[in-house]
Amino acid sequence: MSSDVDVVVGTVGRPHGLRGEVTVRVHSDFPEDRFAVGAVLRADDAKGSPLEVTASRWQGDVLLIGFRGYTDRSRAELLRGTRLWARVQAGEDAEGGFHDVALIGLQVRVGGATIGQITSVVHNPAQDLLVVRTETDESLVPFVNELVPVVDLDGGFVEVVDLPGLFEDVPVEDVPTEDGPTEDVRAEDVPLEEN
Repeated sequence: MSSDVDVVVGTVGRPHGLRGEVTVRVHSDFPEDRFAVGAVLRADDAKGSPLEVTASRWQGDVLLIGFRGYTDRSRAELLRGTRLWARVQAGEDAEGGFHDVALIGLQVRVGGATIGQITSVVHNPAQDLLVVRTETDESLVPFVNELVPVVDLDGGFVEVVDLPGLFEDVPVEDVPTEDGPTEDVRAEDVPLEEN
């Protein structure tokens, strides 16, 4: 299942100094490899113009990079905001996470039964969400170990815990109103009783 994919490994920031170096906001778990002298990255998209790294150093927690052909501050300013792409092997990263492209297309199983397929990944501040297309709907599944304990890239599936309401509509129940008759409301709309 693993294959090579193009991913964003950094974004060029402001120029640094007068000799064409730029700051880079790193989006890679392996900056020493991705930004090593001699590495060739692509600008703006996977098919963009090649940028060869000619200098690479850390100044505190800021990565400074020099690229072939960008030897002064004015020329380096042209790179500001450029996304830097590299070809990597899709799969698990150094921190135990996964590249989006490795997850998209995997089957989603609950209790061993296939119920859908991952169509995309949404990155939220709290946690990533898997967008799962089922036969009838699309669901968001928090991508945390407690809910997705198995990710089998070679087998082509993820296993999701059988949690009521995760892949089905929230049940409607009858709730009495102040006037007496009942109305249909969703379970999440029912106020909690105070103790």
